[in-house]
Amino acid sequence: TLLATCSRDKSVWVWEVDEEEEYECVSVLNSHTQDVKHVVWHPDQELLASASYDDTVKLYHEEEDDWVCCATLEGHESTVWSVAFDRSGERLASCSDDKTVRIWRQYKPGNEEGVACSGTDPTWKCVCNLSGYHTRTIYDVAWCHLTGALATACGDDAIRVFEESASSDPQQPTFSLAAHVPRAHSQDVNCVAWNPKEPGLLASCSDDGEIAFWKYQRPE
Repeated sequence: TLLATCSRDKSVWVWEVDEEEEYECVSVLNSHTQDVKHVVWHPDQELLASASYDDTVKLYHEEEDDWVCCATLEGHESTVWSVAFDRSGERLASCSDDKTVRIWRQYKPGNEEGVACSGTDPTWKCVCNLSGYHTRTIYDVAWCHLTGALATACGDDAIRVFEESASSDPQQPTFSLAAHVPRAHSQDVNCVAWNPKEPGLLASCSDDGEIAFWKYQRPE
């Protein structure tokens, strides 16, 4: 079992956890140049993503018994606070202090779309930029693996849920705002999390010291 941690010391650590719950650090990754705010594992591969104060997202995988950075996603104009994979792991959402959410798509070597890859590593390309919806820093993004809905936690005290349009082009997906709770909390919303078993059940937490539960129903 693998565990990943990140820190203000700019590093990402990968740990191996054995059956006795002994923790052994197997790799220290120093690819970021500023605080690392968030790490998340791919849903079914040994692929790790991190978000940082240096405005980038980085991806890591294991290569010859060591962990290495295999991609850097650049495009945000300020701190990247959080990242989330979709159910397939083919796409990644990132949210930032620049008030945008970016959707990145993985293109494997030899892809039909003709996106260039270096060697055997996939290329990640930004295919959608959700801007104009948030008025302050977006601290968290959560991608529901049951419904595909995308939720955000924002410094404007609000929660928003986005849905991908059914006729969306995979190369240029379109998402629309499906729900907006303007005063979800009385202070900054720090984190949102979808329940992995019950569709539409969302939890949020805030600087106001409260955890709230929401039932999201998709618009008819």
